[in-house]
Amino acid sequence: MARQEINRSGEMEVFVQVVDSQSFSAAARRLSLTPSAVSKLVARLEARLGARLLVRSTRGLHLTPEGASFHARARGILDAMAEAEREVSQAATPRGRVRINTNVPFGRRCLLPLMAEFLARCPEIFIDLVLTDQVVNVREEKTDIAIRTGPLKDSGLVSRELGQSRFAVVASPAYLQGREAPAHPADLARHNCLGFGFIRHTQVWPFVDADGARLSVVPRGNMHVSDGETMRELALEGVGLARLARFHVGRDIAEGRLVPLLEPFNPGDTDPVHAVFIGPGKELPARVRAVLDFLYERVVLDE
Repeated sequence: MARQEINRSGEMEVFVQVVDSQSFSAAARRLSLTPSAVSKLVARLEARLGARLLVRSTRGLHLTPEGASFHARARGILDAMAEAEREVSQAATPRGRVRINTNVPFGRRCLLPLMAEFLARCPEIFIDLVLTDQVVNVREEKTDIAIRTGPLKDSGLVSRELGQSRFAVVASPAYLQGREAPAHPADLARHNCLGFGFIRHTQVWPFVDADGARLSVVPRGNMHVSDGETMRELALEGVGLARLARFHVGRDIAEGRLVPLLEPFNPGDTDPVHAVFIGPGKELPARVRAVLDFLYERVVLDE
């Protein structure tokens, strides 16, 4: 015969409430039960334990030695359960490790400058930050949050958009010295245009003409790189022209280290930046939700 399912925590809660209230009726009101149901639950508990826990008399309820011991243990267990629930609830102070995977440009330009502020706000969270331009498998790498730039593929993950970033074609003053800056996208054929070596990247630079018609230029140059930060550094060194997200090079432009080119032909296209994670979102641990909410609040992509 199958053993009857026992709700031990429920029995403990009823018993503790009876003892604390010193009344079956008062305990029943607090638990939204009938007095007879409370009495039956206590009787079933005593039968299962094989011990008398309570003695009822005209003077009230009295604990037996076994009842006093069980009451103390049950109270400790219920308190521990409540504490465990508080630790993982949304109302609890976020704590624990959060592993974030991001591409190098976003990590260096957008995340690193915010880390001191976040850790001051959530001092009990430990950030495990991995910067790589390789697209990792979130589940296999045990990643809590991954940053994805560009259109998302269907992966079964939940996403939250952090913003959109425009692009700019840029070059350093050193590269332009002694050269005629391109005045039209067709002029790029006379310049060294740096490119990316990975297949997933779009291998054309889009523009629009004065009438708004789309133009596409295949960049030609003597160097391909594996990541945006390397391309930025090469552009700063005067190796060639680069097309990069404004969040990546906005400060360089503002401080004169890079010069935006062909802006009248800039189509204004953007790439979305998403934080992706294993959902659903409403069941996220407090530590992960705290990071996501902070990024949504504080990340600025377009400069």
